[in-house]
Amino acid sequence: MTNKFSYIRPHIQEMHPYEPILPFDVLSSELGIPPERLIKLDANENPYGPIPEVRAALANSNALHIYPDPESRQIRKLLAEHHQLRESGIVIGAGADELIDLIMRIVIEPGDKVINCPPTFGMYAFDGALNQAKLISLPRRGDFSLDLPGILQAVEEHKPRLLFLANPNNPDGGMISDHEFQQLVDLPLLLVMDEAYVQFIEHGRSVLKEVVSYTNLIVLRTFSKWAGLAGLRIGYGVFPEEFVPMLMRAKQPYNVSIAAEQAAVITMQNLPKAEENIAQIIKNRDQLYQALAQFSWLKPYPSQANFILCQVEGVSAFDVKQRLRKQGILIRYFDKPGLSDHIRISIGTEEQIEKLITALKGIG
Repeated sequence: MTNKFSYIRPHIQEMHPYEPILPFDVLSSELGIPPERLIKLDANENPYGPIPEVRAALANSNALHIYPDPESRQIRKLLAEHHQLRESGIVIGAGADELIDLIMRIVIEPGDKVINCPPTFGMYAFDGALNQAKLISLPRRGDFSLDLPGILQAVEEHKPRLLFLANPNNPDGGMISDHEFQQLVDLPLLLVMDEAYVQFIEHGRSVLKEVVSYTNLIVLRTFSKWAGLAGLRIGYGVFPEEFVPMLMRAKQPYNVSIAAEQAAVITMQNLPKAEENIAQIIKNRDQLYQALAQFSWLKPYPSQANFILCQVEGVSAFDVKQRLRKQGILIRYFDKPGLSDHIRISIGTEEQIEKLITALKGIG
């Protein structure tokens, strides 16, 4: 008798699935709380959503029955102008997640080594497993800084092809220094800097402009966080130009929808309005950090992203999550190596933060 999984590739059978956040309507149904009463602070989404111009344009779009431009020329042109780069070095993806997978597809042969520095964004390990890479895991230090000596030693010993780094890092919101970047980009590997949260930084810098100076540097960006377009899935990467034709061969031809590109285009054309939301999120982050620091049982970490990671001391982090959940306040809970008894809180509106703090006082 044929095994029911006999047609499935063995490495897929052995993979651990990625654990995404439950959809809003599912959570509402599970909790018995109307969607409008839920406070969703568990997925690093923009609480203000897209700017009004985007909502209006999508409501009145008359092109949704047409296949999208496979090269996403409109948004590439605007991004090239904004960053003062050549269009030929920019590739648009269905979120930065798709580009992470595409990079591995064109670079990795089964068994090739990829360095990962957990705790960090889980898609690096997920896509590594999907593409049959051998993951070299180099855990971060207790303050979530990189183990740079460990990375240098691993490069010499294992000869990895890829190193992915989120900067700011998820889940702690910390950034690497210029000195660390320089040491990493000088290594004999492909360095992929994931700048999903870079619009929220106040201390530190982007390395996007450095791509033109290095043949081994890629920088990824997304519209999910700062522009409030997480539901439309659109991101982009800045690549050494020789990479681009290979990526275009490997990607699906119509990977970015008309709605997603249109939303991104209108956002870039109305950038000052989108930046108002960014400024408000940064202001709310500072207020939330100060409020969290007042709880003796919480240790918040300084963050340059749109979330704050906290270590929970003296009470159960899982219990904190569950008690907030019953009140319709959703946060992220971690209990794994390097993140035991931690919670991560996305930055909400001022009203959402006030309700969160009130609920935390009831727990503490």
